[in-house]
Amino acid sequence: MLQQRHILLFHPHHEALERVLSASQAPEITIEWVQDQAHCLAALAERAWDMLLIPAELDNGQEAAAWMSQLTWAGHRAPVVVLSEVHQAAQVTRALQKGAMDYLLLPFEPRHLQQLFQRMAVMHTQSTQVVAESEQSRQLFQLAQRVAQTDASVLINGESGTGKEVLAQFIHRASSRAQGPFVAINCAAIPETMIESILFGHSKGAFTGAATAQAGKLEIANHGTLFLDEVGELPLAMQTKLLRVLQEREVERLGSHQKIKLNIRIVAATNLDLEQQVAKGLFRLDLYYRLNVFPLTCSPLRERPDDIVPLANHLLKCHHPHGTTQLTESAKARLRAYPWPGNVRELDNVMQRALVMSRGCFIREEELMLPVSATAAPTPFSPPISTSMPEPQLESMSEPMPAPAPTLPEWPSKPNLHESRKQAEFDTIIATLRRFNGHRNKTAQELGVTTRALRYKIQTMREQGFDINKLLAGPDSATEPTMFN
Repeated sequence: MLQQRHILLFHPHHEALERVLSASQAPEITIEWVQDQAHCLAALAERAWDMLLIPAELDNGQEAAAWMSQLTWAGHRAPVVVLSEVHQAAQVTRALQKGAMDYLLLPFEPRHLQQLFQRMAVMHTQSTQVVAESEQSRQLFQLAQRVAQTDASVLINGESGTGKEVLAQFIHRASSRAQGPFVAINCAAIPETMIESILFGHSKGAFTGAATAQAGKLEIANHGTLFLDEVGELPLAMQTKLLRVLQEREVERLGSHQKIKLNIRIVAATNLDLEQQVAKGLFRLDLYYRLNVFPLTCSPLRERPDDIVPLANHLLKCHHPHGTTQLTESAKARLRAYPWPGNVRELDNVMQRALVMSRGCFIREEELMLPVSATAAPTPFSPPISTSMPEPQLESMSEPMPAPAPTLPEWPSKPNLHESRKQAEFDTIIATLRRFNGHRNKTAQELGVTTRALRYKIQTMREQGFDINKLLAGPDSATEPTMFN
């Protein structure tokens, strides 16, 4: 049985809307119409509503954003959806910034309301699993909710550590495939010789060591979602085979001619510019178009400062669910001022470290163990964690200076074998990455290490504040370290 939904529609010209809905109004949706602000406030005071529909702009010129401020002041909490004409994009944007849940373009049909309720339910059930306080994050998850209602392929772009897999899981849970499997595969962490078997599976005896038949990730993800992380690292030969599978919606295990029908949704993610990869001949254009049906971008943490403290509190609860540890105001200010080159992954590390260093119910600024300057990145030769207990810093934090471009450290003044080895290792990694235009699989093969090991070393450099893209820019770059000249 469908749940009955009660909607309050406030619109000065609701007669036109009523004509649109009267012929086919869904039986589970009850709509009450009010024509002015006074009756709207009275109706809101009488009962709780599942949704409030308001116009983007009233006849007197007042915008929905200003009207929402009055509703908040009066204590009304009904989810607000803005009814908008095509030319009212600016008014809708301001209303969303004030907390509107979504918007509908006029005219609309009952099915659009049903889709809205579905997105509301998803956001309510997942509110404890995602943090979206900034405008960028709220709009991102609203878009993710919309695309989740379809089977369109999604390509998530963003720097390492920005939460691309979290967004992919959100899309899966918000979709009709939520009861199916969510299968994640890191395309850069699997040796090139094994990736075909892992993706497609194999039959018994397909190759030396294949003692039993094994289903591949594509087959395991049937009726669910397959998440291809770091899809830009797929070898070209494997890109061709994956494209055919996505086009035909069927897969064959290695060593078998039996076709297995697939019903999966593809979500891919990358921290590379795939258009540039296509131009360099490292990524197939047809596969790019197949994956990039609906692009989403996870902004770096430095561009959404309103998320930093809420994320920090969320991570504290994740790592210490039964604790009451809180951040002091000076610690919150310190977190907001730091540029977070490692994004949310670095913030997670800092919160775990702060819990270890905390000496009570509060985490203080000095216990975050961030660099002294809000923009000074630690180097591999100056670890941020000291073996001694830091002295409390009670004075207020000074205004942060503009962030300089990160560079690799200079040679240590005193000979140190361990530090020299690390420096030479980073030097070699950057130089080899340049030779292969940033292609990690080829770089790992040249260096004689696994791609996973190479990714770990690169991520270590990122978390210590180094901008890998700038370091790879070449000798002409203004931020090029002298050791690479």
